[in-house]
Amino acid sequence: MQISRAGEYGVLGLMNLARRPPGQTAMIEEVSRMERIPGSFLAKIFQHLAKAGLVRSIRGAHGGFALARRPAQITVLEIIEAIEGKIIFQRCKLDKPDCEHIGGCAVCGLFEQAQDGVKEVLSRTSLRHLVAHGKAAHPPPPASRRRSRPGPRPVRRP
Repeated sequence: MQISRAGEYGVLGLMNLARRPPGQTAMIEEVSRMERIPGSFLAKIFQHLAKAGLVRSIRGAHGGFALARRPAQITVLEIIEAIEGKIIFQRCKLDKPDCEHIGGCAVCGLFEQAQDGVKEVLSRTSLRHLVAHGKAAHPPPPASRRRSRPGPRPVRRP
């Protein structure tokens, strides 16, 4: 499975909107220029995102696009699936399965586990997290694996 350029551009476009003050709109041309994404391609991507309820389109002199929800409430999984469709690694998980081994196949179980892992990482990664962590964006670990780290030790001076 490979995320298409459209999926990648969708995430980048929404990150651009997430960096703006709440409610501020941006024109496609501006986001396109800033993110180096072809404008007509980005416009099609934003249509998918608007249909999924992730962005809203505002008409008029001060129109453009804005996030439909706060960045912390939009996950990367939602963005990818709005553009790419459901993430499915194996045929037996399709709406109309096309697999001769449905029911007890070890391969299906393995792929399902991998699929669940990918979806879990993407679903716990919000736009807010991506924007806050810039280029080194790593999603937070699952709640069960989080450890508290001690803060820096105070410096004692004589």
